[in-house]
Amino acid sequence: MIARHGVIVLAAGASRRLGQPKQLLQIEGETLLHRTVRLAMATQPLDLVAVLGHAATGSVSAIADLATRCVEAPATGGGMGASLACGLKALSASCEGVLVLVCDQPALDATHLRAMLTRWQKQPGSAVASGYADTWGVPALLPRPWLSTLTLDGDHGARDLLRRRKSEVQIVVNEALAQDVDHPSDLVLHLKERPH
Repeated sequence: MIARHGVIVLAAGASRRLGQPKQLLQIEGETLLHRTVRLAMATQPLDLVAVLGHAATGSVSAIADLATRCVEAPATGGGMGASLACGLKALSASCEGVLVLVCDQPALDATHLRAMLTRWQKQPGSAVASGYADTWGVPALLPRPWLSTLTLDGDHGARDLLRRRKSEVQIVVNEALAQDVDHPSDLVLHLKERPH
């Protein structure tokens, strides 16, 4: 039987450096949050949870047409670790793996996510992470048992887990994912570099 996964989209951040909610920035008329959830749905997850916080009302509206559930991260400023733990609590217990996504990687595409899923389904006891800029990071697909010790604090999300268990992590390289959106110019640069 093929292992089934769920998705947690982390979209609770305050986007302080950007000065506006990055979740609601648009690429060709689609918000970054909507785009991320839509791409996640292409992996056919058993469950999909979006963890919201800042700009929650606008974020809920932005993905109202997509089959996802929204939960609100604790208002403690606990960072990515707290958001991930919040999403995990809400995710169906039937999900054997958890695909963790953020919404500020404009170069993300469904092909990359499907490649990760294929790798993980062959070895569901191991994790699959994205490789870029000489590091590992999100998107990452983690076996659910790995997340059992996750606490509601910290700003490192799954990265520490990946480092601790690096011998059990497969890497799917995609250098384009190194570009995230921290300043308005980042999105402008991405749009200029996109193939047409």
